[in-house]
This record gives sequence, structure tokens and C-alpha cells, in this order.
Amino acid sequence: MRLTVLGCAGTFPGPDSPCSAYLVEAAGFRLLVDFGSGSLSTLQRYAGLHAPDAVLLTHLHGDHFLDAAIYVVVRRYAPEGPYPPLPVYAPEGASERLAALGGVQDGTLEDVYQFSTLTPGTFPIGPLTVTVDRVNHPIETYGVRLEHNGRLLCYSSDTAPCDALLKLAQGADVFLCEASYLDGVDNPPDLHLTGGEAGEVATKAGVGRLLLTHLVAAWGSEARTVASAAAAYAGPLEVVRPGARYEV
Repeated sequence: MRLTVLGCAGTFPGPDSPCSAYLVEAAGFRLLVDFGSGSLSTLQRYAGLHAPDAVLLTHLHGDHFLDAAIYVVVRRYAPEGPYPPLPVYAPEGASERLAALGGVQDGTLEDVYQFSTLTPGTFPIGPLTVTVDRVNHPIETYGVRLEHNGRLLCYSSDTAPCDALLKLAQGADVFLCEASYLDGVDNPPDLHLTGGEAGEVATKAGVGRLLLTHLVAAWGSEARTVASAAAAYAGPLEVVRPGARYEV
């Protein structure tokens, strides 16, 4: 598998990055995991306007799905004619939310997207074996585990510490994990992870590599986040950037 980071800013686009969007490639198949605000730009820069073969939206917060509404125009009104419906795996209600945001008058996106509703479990998407489970966030949110040819990639999505995340990350070769909050601060409960908490999960799960994402540049400190994660996890770790590619 190959992971390409298209966007990694938390909550809102930062000065150097759109919001969450990650392209996972395996055997010529491309799965776009999240499609946050601003990431349509970097999709074109690092992959191509029509690169995704399928989309998985972990939850319906704007920094993880808003550009999927804009993408309706790309698929429906291309000069060469409309594109066939793109498979989209998302929480219940995604179709209605995207139609409303995209200004679709008849309220249907059946010509643009073929929706499948996420529920906890394991299923195939192209050549990938995908496992999702509910994680600890205020709205319905799924952490993701992707497997191909014996290699494992786990993506936390947005979550506070929880058993489901630890299970999804178990033995992952690469753990792409949010680290929105600073350690040592009175953070809101049941919302996000700190760098130290991301490192603790990585250590308990025995992951091979920790990639930190979803930092909020305007409110946090990358140096403090990395230091806290490194204090809890002894393996290789880094903060991801748009355009970075990783072989899993």
C-alpha cells in the first residue's frame, strides 16, 4: 500500500495544509479516505482530479467531508460528460448532507455517488480489506484499519482515547493518528487526542510507525506535540505534510 497525504490540518485549513484527506493506493486501486475542506486542490496536485476509485468518509464534520460536496460539480458537469457514480462509504445521512451543501435541487446524488452506509465491521473495498469501528467523538465517527498483502494501515480519524482505537491499531505497520490537543492542558473530554495519548496508543498497539496528523496550527505547538508523543512512543514518528508519501 501507498499512503499520500493530501490534507492534514485539524478543524480548519491551516496556512500550509487543507483539512483531512488521505489517498491509499493498492494494486492500482485508489481509495480516498476523508475529503476535508480545501483538499480538492491537493487531490489535483498530487494525484489527479478523477484519481479516486472510491471514497470513505469517517464522519460528517466539515474538516473531513466538505469537499465531497464540491466534487459533485466535478463529476456531474465535466466537459466530457458526467462520470459514472463513485462509490462512497459514509455514516448514515451523508447523502442528504452532501446534496444540501452542493445545492442539489432535487435532493438526490444517485447520478454522482453510490452510497454505502458504514457500520462496525469488516468488508472489501477494491483490493483492500477494510475494518471500521465507532471511536470516541461527539458524532458518529469511524476509525479505519486497511489491510493488503499482509500490510496494515490504521487511521484514527477524530477520537479521544477508546478501546476501539486500540483494537484497530493493533499490530499496524503504520498508524496515522490525530494529535489535536496539547498535553498538560485542561482539554475538553471525549473529543480529541494529545500527542502523548497518540504515543501511548501506538506503544500499546505495537505499531511500526506513528504518523501524527490533525494538528491545529493556530492553537497548538508542533514541537510540544512531537515531544509528548516521543516520550510515550519509542518508535519512528513524524508529523505529516501535504504531498508526503509513505510505503506501508
